[in-house]
Amino acid sequence: MRSFFRGRAPAPVSAFALRARRWPGVLALAVALPLAGCATDSGRPDAAPSASGSSAVGGGTATAAPEVRAQLRVDGDVRQYLLHRPPAPAADGDGPKPLLIAFHGRGADAAELRAKTRLERAATARGMLVAFPEGLGHGWGAGAQATKQRPDPALDVRFTEALIKHLVRTERADPDQVYVAGFSNGGSMALRMAAERPALLAGAASVSGQLPTGAAAVEPIGSVPVMVVYGADDPVRPLAGLPSPPPDHEEPILPTRSARDSAAAFAAAGGAGEPVTRAEKGYDRTVWRLGKDAPGGDRRSGATVQLLVVDDAGHTWPGSTVPPPEGFGPVSKALDATDTILDFFTDPGPGH
Repeated sequence: MRSFFRGRAPAPVSAFALRARRWPGVLALAVALPLAGCATDSGRPDAAPSASGSSAVGGGTATAAPEVRAQLRVDGDVRQYLLHRPPAPAADGDGPKPLLIAFHGRGADAAELRAKTRLERAATARGMLVAFPEGLGHGWGAGAQATKQRPDPALDVRFTEALIKHLVRTERADPDQVYVAGFSNGGSMALRMAAERPALLAGAASVSGQLPTGAAAVEPIGSVPVMVVYGADDPVRPLAGLPSPPPDHEEPILPTRSARDSAAAFAAAGGAGEPVTRAEKGYDRTVWRLGKDAPGGDRRSGATVQLLVVDDAGHTWPGSTVPPPEGFGPVSKALDATDTILDFFTDPGPGH
């Protein structure tokens, strides 16, 4: 069996910090949609013009555009998000839809994650709403420790809760089918939501993100299906974790436990038994089956926690066609992380 702790040592301080902020650039500007409207807790976001059109044929009333940028005021801050709506099947009409909240990485933005993952295409094809929220300062408070830059460490948790409630009310998102996913710092944010708000979610997934540890530690408190996808050769945040990250003058880099320990923490909170690991083509899959006696376990019959360690992969999104920044390592083509995650949300049982 291949080792789970093959990650190289973290890069020097200046390189680590620079790479984390180099990613958005021209790519994000090229794919970003114009800001469309502002929503409060009482309103539906305005629609932005879309290439596919948003008006009914034959003089009917306007229909909701498939893509919008909108705002939501939470805790005095105006927060932005990019929303993709699936087409409504004729038989379903405007019925409740599954909702995916997708968190971008540190130094990036919603448009970058959208381009890298194509989550909106895969999700809308499955009839899911997908929202890409924007982090304050291009990052997320994924840890529980207050810092000078993020004095309220629970701010993003409350924002995510408010966004979910807002979309349940205004977009008819199904409150029983809410999922979170993210990359890197956004992956750690997805894990924090799953750890601290398991009853709110039907599933969570993280790519290249781990649970914070030390003073910023986040501990799972209930049962929820979780998938962690991690590159075996991640040079930025190693597979074995980053317990002593380099300093950063702009915003502290959180210490994290290993990818395996992150997944195992959710397994333990979910009352899982011993894991089973098997080698698959291009990656190793470890599966813990959640029990029924943990908090929320009665709602998770047959669900699992899974860790996928991808061979010859760096701090990247497996299956992406967008080249990563220099120093982030290779992108694996052995696994399509987008489809794998969404398939897991649909059926969080043992891997095939």
